[in-house]
Amino acid sequence: MFNLTDYLENKRRIIDNALEMHIPTEDVRPSLLHKAMRYSVFSGGKRIRPILCMAAAEAVGGNGEDVILPAIAIEAIHTYTLIHDDLPAMDDDNLRRGRPTSHTVFGEAAAILAGDALLTLAFEWLAESRAPTPFLSYQYSLEIAEAAGSRGVIAGQIEDLSAEGAEPDEELLEYIHLHKTASLIRAAVRVGGIAGSANTGQFDALTLYGCNVGLAFQIADDILNETSSHEILGKPSGTDRKKKKMTYVSLFGTNASREKAQLLVDQALDALKDAKALTPPLEHIARFVLERPR
Repeated sequence: MFNLTDYLENKRRIIDNALEMHIPTEDVRPSLLHKAMRYSVFSGGKRIRPILCMAAAEAVGGNGEDVILPAIAIEAIHTYTLIHDDLPAMDDDNLRRGRPTSHTVFGEAAAILAGDALLTLAFEWLAESRAPTPFLSYQYSLEIAEAAGSRGVIAGQIEDLSAEGAEPDEELLEYIHLHKTASLIRAAVRVGGIAGSANTGQFDALTLYGCNVGLAFQIADDILNETSSHEILGKPSGTDRKKKKMTYVSLFGTNASREKAQLLVDQALDALKDAKALTPPLEHIARFVLERPR
């Protein structure tokens, strides 16, 4: 029987070892910058995005470890977005994963530069990675750049900031969540599919899976922010409501949001099943998105 806990732990160790190997240590100048980078990267993240990347490669017959550099590049980019998201000019958060945020420990300037350095380092790793045929050799970089840039994560972030206190708007809300959260998760599974030489049907199914699971992930986060505790979240709860953020909970309520997230996960799994790319890791990770502690 498949054990998700063991699978996640095994993959997390592989990813952490790769990150440890490829991120400069604190004794490399500039020491403060590398210390700040490592502080945020090794702050206890679940590594869901790189794990999904590896699981997607395995789902289409590839080897998850063959995509380790693109996978850790995705984690570095995710970490950079969190560092910048916490800044006073953005969400102004002082805690993440139960620890003080980067700018509260190292100062705002060092936090900004640590995020910048992680983003740049991610593309250094991607430059060292070559996608297999029939994909373009630089397909990994294209996928992740589009997901992280002004039409991806950054687009979602600026629209999210602009929407604070605005009138509820379902179309805008979906745009924010699809770009700010789902785009990088979709890129993770697409990159895994590329590494495993997915056929057209499998690649399309992985794309739909990543998009739907990514959106479900953000809806689940909206619910947790409203209903969970400080201890479970590792940061204050109820902050979305206090900042008047546009969330699924604020528009539709908790129960309807849970139903929407469940529907998205079901649709994601149906797509993979139809393309014969449904594997225990992808199935259980999708369900894990909805079952995280509340």
